[in-house]
Amino acid sequence: METDRLLFGVAYYDEYLPYDRIETDMKMMEKAGINVIRIAESTWSTWEPQEGVFDFTRLHRMLSASAKHNISVIVGTPTYAVPAWLAAKCPDVIAETHDGPERYGRRQNMDITHPIYLKHAEIIIRRLMEETVPYKHVIGFQLDNETKAYDTCSEYAQKKFIRYLKEKFHDDLDALNHSFGLDYWSNRINAWEDFPDVRGTINGSLGAEYEKFQRKLVTDFLAWQHAIVSEYARPDQFITQNFDYEWRGYSFGMQPDVNHWEAAMPLTVAGCDIYHPSAQHLTGKEISFGGDIARSMKKGNYLVLETEAQGNHGWLHYPGQLRLQAFGHLASGSNSVMYWHWHSIHNSFESYWKGVLSHNLQENATYKEACTIGADFAAYGDHLKNLRKKADVAFLLSNESLTGLKWFPVRPGLQYNDIVRWLYDAFYELNIECDILSVNDTDLFGQYKMLVTPVLYSVSDTLVNCLQHYAEEGGHLISTFKTAFSDPVLKIYPDNQPHGLTDVFGMTYDQFTDAVNVGLKNCVFLTDTDTVHGAADDRAACAAHGGCTAPGTVHDWMELLIPGAARVLASYNHPYWGEYAAVTENQYGKGSAVYLGCYFDKAFLKELLSYLLPKAGIPLPATQFPVVLKRGVNAYGKEITYCFNYADEPASFTWHGKDGVLLMQGRHVKNGETVSLKGWDFAIIEQ
Repeated sequence: METDRLLFGVAYYDEYLPYDRIETDMKMMEKAGINVIRIAESTWSTWEPQEGVFDFTRLHRMLSASAKHNISVIVGTPTYAVPAWLAAKCPDVIAETHDGPERYGRRQNMDITHPIYLKHAEIIIRRLMEETVPYKHVIGFQLDNETKAYDTCSEYAQKKFIRYLKEKFHDDLDALNHSFGLDYWSNRINAWEDFPDVRGTINGSLGAEYEKFQRKLVTDFLAWQHAIVSEYARPDQFITQNFDYEWRGYSFGMQPDVNHWEAAMPLTVAGCDIYHPSAQHLTGKEISFGGDIARSMKKGNYLVLETEAQGNHGWLHYPGQLRLQAFGHLASGSNSVMYWHWHSIHNSFESYWKGVLSHNLQENATYKEACTIGADFAAYGDHLKNLRKKADVAFLLSNESLTGLKWFPVRPGLQYNDIVRWLYDAFYELNIECDILSVNDTDLFGQYKMLVTPVLYSVSDTLVNCLQHYAEEGGHLISTFKTAFSDPVLKIYPDNQPHGLTDVFGMTYDQFTDAVNVGLKNCVFLTDTDTVHGAADDRAACAAHGGCTAPGTVHDWMELLIPGAARVLASYNHPYWGEYAAVTENQYGKGSAVYLGCYFDKAFLKELLSYLLPKAGIPLPATQFPVVLKRGVNAYGKEITYCFNYADEPASFTWHGKDGVLLMQGRHVKNGETVSLKGWDFAIIEQ
């Protein structure tokens, strides 16, 4: 969705503040250039203090005050935190999970399949929408908040799951039993009425199917809310959702509990919440990765609905970093930067998750830096909004493969997203921008010079054929270990691995093991040595390539690749496994396919990518991390290049491109000219 301006905003909660200061807040926001607030999504119990008793006083205060100060509003439906009276009236509204019953208190603890919950959720949504109709400065609506199924395993959910399976298998229990392999350990189900509680299953296929079903519950729930809100929304108002990501203390990887692409289908525009390390740990990687996923949901611009201002412990930004972060979001294609939240909260669970303002609610360094962002958005927004991006490289991500790695991990603690980020971060550090595709985006494969499939564990024959066709027609495929291992319900294919792709990769394997004291040797892609050992007595050689230490360069997992037509790019440095290939490259049709049979240090991975990218017709930039370059085409048809320095020390790079203008400095820059950046600084070049 394109916007008429960049949105710069905050979440605002009049109902949380310790005293009446709404006019003061609105004046401070207006001064900072804040032009939108998000409201209403957290306080169902404020809007409906008792069943059927409604009080929208504070809603109208916020709507009226924001209108007075020319601040637009996004209204959120308040369904992600149920009021106490609803839990008391119907205790089983609170979810029953794999870990047992939840208790009332925290948010996102309800059963989104429960008919009583849905009945009351619809009532509050409709009443809230009716209250907002008169306000023309309400520009959009947010459905719920970071929605998931919250691991509901209730009677309602499991009955829906059985109906889902009946439909999927056309009421054929033999087909179900065969597909999931339920004869194992006498798990066979011979009558639908005997279907067991899914929480007890040891069958990975059945367990993974329930997780897929739970993702579908989220898709259906958001579509249900969208249908209600659409009855009230004007044609000029958008409907969005603030999708989040796998949480590792910050936004790390693809969300395991939501199929982003399916859930986003009814939305006008995709929205996301991106949180990341800051200060000395700020790299921009989470901003970039989260933005690439958000951009992929609707194949266009998106909204950052939440990101940090001061944020959690240790996230207080160095001077200049708040600006760096904000423009980092724009560089990935966002049309907004919105902070959670405006003011720090004085009580309860998130008291120390600080907003733009600290607990004294006065101007501070963060607020003053935010003022500069607001001024820049106003001054340069026409050049930066609606950025159109197109990469040469695409990552293919899969919910089913993520679940597969959960049920059948490489090792405990090493997850799907770790391997995705291992690859993605290497491309990022080399300044190679990437798009994200879902496994249903097969019609888009041919648009990319290189397609990367991290641990694509679960594949259909249709997807295998599309990958084969991609390489045959001139694409360059990079796949990792555990690719094409199982079918869509995690049943392992009974043929040569990788299933259906042995000719494409020109190799196969039938054995794998843990990597213990294993290095790489005969590395074709290294420039200064052909052997890098992993043994303890070769630590110096390892240090030259990223600081790896014993027990070795290869970590956790290794497949013993047997090359056929493929060229060996690296083999294992080990007294017993040394005859096997570790990395192979095969010419297939007009294209090529590279297979990484093991998990090794990122320094080696960057060397390998530096070798492969030019062969795929993708130039390797001379400028690399901590200087990060992000490109796109603006609404005027001009190329915009964001140049970021994610380091304390000043950095410089040579500009390779058409003559342009340093947008904020107002001076020209020529091809071949040196561009200098201070620590934690950025520049924007418009060609």
